[in-house]
Amino acid sequence: MAIEWTPDLSVGVENIDEQHKIWFQKANELFEAGKERRAKEYINTMIDFLDEYTKKHFKDEEAYMEEIGYPELEAQKRAHASFINDLAKLKSDYNESGGNIVVIINANKMVLNWLTNHIKSMDKKIGEYVKTL
Repeated sequence: MAIEWTPDLSVGVENIDEQHKIWFQKANELFEAGKERRAKEYINTMIDFLDEYTKKHFKDEEAYMEEIGYPELEAQKRAHASFINDLAKLKSDYNESGGNIVVIINANKMVLNWLTNHIKSMDKKIGEYVKTL
């Protein structure tokens, strides 16, 4: 199941949309690596990149929300923290399984659902708020 950014996921804030596109691309690379049964070290490198990029994106997004006085900032921060924990659990589960690729492939649906649902239900509201400024 490929993870693709589509125009209906646009928040309407260029910087956020561009980071989301990169996030989708890198998440997709991770899951393709899992399907191709690439080396454990490669997959760990991809998970580390995704983890670091996610933290950077959330930090940037939260700073932007603070800058514009976004009223749902705290809810966003809680959702972001929860997802960072999910990514840490994914890496832990992968390593504890001895590098079982199935862990990565099964995580695909979890990540895809979280990301698309988060963008559609929470991040799009940022763009709607910006239009009112």
